[in-house]
Amino acid sequence: MWKIDRERRKNNENKVFDKLLSEDESETLEFKKSTGEWREIIETISAFANTGGGIILVGISDKVEVLGLQIGKRTIEDLTNKIKENTDPKIFPTLSFENINGKNIILIEIEESKSKPVFAFGRAYKRVGKSTLRMSKDELERVIIEGKKVYWDEQICEEAKLEDIDKEKVREFLKKARFERRLEAIPDISVGEALERLHLNKNNKLKNAPILLFGKNPQKFFLQAKLRCARYKGTTPITFIDLRIVEGNIIDQVGEAEKFVLSHIKMAAKIVGFERLEVWEYPINALREAIVNAICHRDYAYSSDITIGIFDDRIEISNPGTLPEPLTPEDLKRKHKSIPRNPLVANEFFLIRNIEQWGEGTNKIVKWCLEHGLREPDFEEIAGGFLVRFYAPDDILSLIPESGKINLEELGLNKRQIKALEIMVNKREKFTIKKYTETFEVSKKTAIRDFKELIKKEFTVKVGDKKGAYYVARENVPKR
Repeated sequence: MWKIDRERRKNNENKVFDKLLSEDESETLEFKKSTGEWREIIETISAFANTGGGIILVGISDKVEVLGLQIGKRTIEDLTNKIKENTDPKIFPTLSFENINGKNIILIEIEESKSKPVFAFGRAYKRVGKSTLRMSKDELERVIIEGKKVYWDEQICEEAKLEDIDKEKVREFLKKARFERRLEAIPDISVGEALERLHLNKNNKLKNAPILLFGKNPQKFFLQAKLRCARYKGTTPITFIDLRIVEGNIIDQVGEAEKFVLSHIKMAAKIVGFERLEVWEYPINALREAIVNAICHRDYAYSSDITIGIFDDRIEISNPGTLPEPLTPEDLKRKHKSIPRNPLVANEFFLIRNIEQWGEGTNKIVKWCLEHGLREPDFEEIAGGFLVRFYAPDDILSLIPESGKINLEELGLNKRQIKALEIMVNKREKFTIKKYTETFEVSKKTAIRDFKELIKKEFTVKVGDKKGAYYVARENVPKR
């Protein structure tokens, strides 16, 4: 919030308001023409109190023209009373008369409330950009939960019983946690005791977290706990080539989502220094980190799904729920605090190394993309959710480093042999003598001689005899 510095304003009043009036309406600044818009003013006060605070200037048009106000003796008192009477909990903002170029206005300063949500006329509002919007039922529930300091994954799942937990999944988890993080090994521990030691139940009642992590059917209790994966045709989300809904527990969802992505992105290969090198279109570790983050940090109070959209030129991974305050998308590309939305889920993911270290995942995503040869990914908050966008390379072969490459011509290979070798390695194609003669317009005798040299230098292998014989690239080419 851009706050008014009252001491500086006493000595430099015009410059302070010049600063305010040089800005457009925003998340922390609103203009109103007159006190006749008092209902809209109170709704905006609710929005600012529920978000990060803000300033309302009354007597200014939305085109930032100073209109001024006719101010009577009771103007401030009447407006103050209307605000108190129509907000719950009651808001007591700072109101003051101000003078700009000889015209009177009212300045209202609103601090972020410590008791959220703040209602106006029985409804709660939020600030999105320069708009004041009514909170949805899901958003209101989330704000209430956060206000009580009880995270969603820590709430009791009243209908769930121990029979709803997959015992084998719990044992697999404990085994992996012992291996990855040296979690204390407890022989013959029961599933109920294991959940208790992991703080996943309370008074013999299961919390939401263990249903997500180890439930036999988590979607029975939380229909929204799934991923919607799609491979679209082209660059727009209109026609899809493949669509899959990933359900089950959220630990298994990570692997299933990763499999879907790998089945729809490109891999290229070429010979570098006598070695066949392969490269994925995107850094797999960065994609996996983004999937884990979406599953681990999504807002499960929302009814919408996590989505993974694969396009010709990009991959977009989005999840319900904006970033926890005070984080911004810009913070994610620099060192920042870890503020897990679901601390129990985050802790269990950490124990099995699905999360390496809290607060560094997005930094690593950026690092891995740059090291892979891609541009930086985008982090965005959109329509009540969070999105990571990865950009595809213009030329996937350019991602393979050239260092160590040996000039094949220096080893006695001609241009035909080099080109044929590239086709066999990069496209995994095979050559018959007939195909070779037709491709390079040479005689059968020349084709046989070329392949004898390639076999001698251990670049290719002949498969079969007589008419059915063909040649393929040797997968284990010896290094120089």
